[in-house]
Formats: sequence, structure tokens, C-alpha cells
Amino acid sequence: MSTCQKEELELISTSKISQSYKKGQSIFQTNNRLPGLYCIHQGKVKVSRISSDGKEQIMRLAQEGDALGYRSLMVGNTATTSAIALSDCVVCMVPRPDFFSVIGQNAQFSTALTKLLAKDLGRMEERMMHAAFKPVRGRLAEALLMLHELFRPATEMRFSIPVTREDLAALTSTAKETASRLLSEFREEGLVSTYGSRITILNLEKITQLSALYE
Repeated sequence: MSTCQKEELELISTSKISQSYKKGQSIFQTNNRLPGLYCIHQGKVKVSRISSDGKEQIMRLAQEGDALGYRSLMVGNTATTSAIALSDCVVCMVPRPDFFSVIGQNAQFSTALTKLLAKDLGRMEERMMHAAFKPVRGRLAEALLMLHELFRPATEMRFSIPVTREDLAALTSTAKETASRLLSEFREEGLVSTYGSRITILNLEKITQLSALYE
């Protein structure tokens, strides 16, 4: 939105709809018709899809300032992914007509959107490569780093990451049982501590090293 002109920002500001979501609540679902562009004002969100065998795969994690649904708006009428709140969220929705109005009138905004789509494509290609060549321990370490970055507070105090074993498996592209077993190994090695569905990274350096390993 930083590329928008004053008049465009005023249009967006007056037309946007703000909605609160509780942790675990759906913001939109795959195959739903999207009414507009979603922008996260507060909270954390997972963007995922269900594979042909019924398994969830988390495509990306989003937080304050990130936009959702732009790819689906550009290529069709329905969502190709689902967006679920990982924490209590406040999300603003810019109606579809206003979104396309800004695209048609603002070349800078269109260019920025194209770059964002290209970045998404690069991220998907990287995840496919990791799923093919990175061992599961490395993928689990990488997922923990992603979650660590997503939930890291402004202070340098140690904190815990709220994540279910199902979401951890969906981020790692593996079965829940495998993710749980490897997490137990990480705990025994002193890399993390766990309490219910909360995980605390104890050795960030070692987790970072593991995340970079390939077979």
C-alpha cells in the first residue's frame, strides 16, 4: 500500500472492512469466492492447502502488515488456499472493486504486486526442493526457525512458540507422528523444551545448523 496515492489510500480507508478472528478461526477457505484483498492488522495467520490424499500443507506463515488472497484475486474468482488464524487476529478486507481500481490506475502498485507474486513463486519452488532433498530433521529445524521468527517478541527474552503437532507436521511436510518423534529427539538433545503445545528453542545456533543440512 506504500505505493498508493493519497486519493487511493482514502478510497481504501473508507471502503475497507475490519474483522476480528479468534485463534483457530477461518478467515477464508479454499474454493470460496474472495470478496477482496485481506490485510493483517494484528495477529498471525497460516496459509495452507489440502493435498489429494487429505493432508494439510502450510504454504506460508503471515503476520502484521502481510496481505492475503492477492494471488487468487489475480488468477480467478475463488481461493486456492485457506487462511486460518494462529492467534487472535484483526484483519482488514479491501473490497474487490477497489482493489482492481487501484491496480488499473497505479502502475507502481501493479509492479509491487507482480514482485510479490514472483516472490511467492520462488518460495513455493524452494519448499518443493526442500521437501525433495532436505531430510526431515532439517525440515523440522527449518519450521521451528520460521515459527521462532514469526512469534519472536520485540524483547530479547526467551519465549515459547504456540504450535500444534498437526501444524508442525504440515509445515514440515511429514506425518504428525514423525514430527512428534523428531521433536522428542530435539528435546532429548537439549535443543528445545516443550510444554503441551508450546515449544521453546534452547539452542538456536544448533537448530540453525540443522536447518541448512541436505542429504
